[in-house]
Amino acid sequence: MSLVGRQFPNVTIDAISEMGDNLRINILDEAIKNQQKVLLFWYPKDFTFVCPTELHAFQDALEEFKKRNTIVIGASCDTNEVHFAWLNTPKDNGGIEGVTYPILADTHRHLSNLLGIVDQDIDFDDEGNEIYTGSNVTYRATYLIDETGKIFHEAVNDMPLGRNVSEFLRLIDAYTHVQKHGEVCPANWEEGKDAMKADRTSTAEYLAKH
Repeated sequence: MSLVGRQFPNVTIDAISEMGDNLRINILDEAIKNQQKVLLFWYPKDFTFVCPTELHAFQDALEEFKKRNTIVIGASCDTNEVHFAWLNTPKDNGGIEGVTYPILADTHRHLSNLLGIVDQDIDFDDEGNEIYTGSNVTYRATYLIDETGKIFHEAVNDMPLGRNVSEFLRLIDAYTHVQKHGEVCPANWEEGKDAMKADRTSTAEYLAKH
């Protein structure tokens, strides 16, 4: 079930900073109290393969997110201790040394289960005992949350599929344009391109022009 248009869950989760400080982060509070957008991205596991490429890609784009008044936060179900060990592993050895944004440690899978992004199924055997299948880690889910705590974008990739960080910058630009100008953004819209009013006349004029 999609969560777009709904308020992000009001849940506080353990997290760690790049310096090894143990934190407690509530995504909803981060958005509302700081009056900033939040990009929250989930990845399956520390010390894996596609995951470090994504964490470094978000780090490389961190200044672009800051220009857009957007906080970046990573998340997985690993512990703070495992996160910190990975943060202290050099990039050329598969680590995420150099990443500076906080990383959630949803070890109890409280938030990730509320979001419905954990790869887990429960079945029962002939005697009624629970049988768990799946990896019990999260898919590559991404949430964009506005300054009121409302989710305005969500996307979930299967494990092998890395994300395109530039697309999230484009979506933030588009949503900010909607907030500022009350217009809607057509397909493939980018900053500086024509937008439209939400009516038939404006749509017809846009299509005629493009």
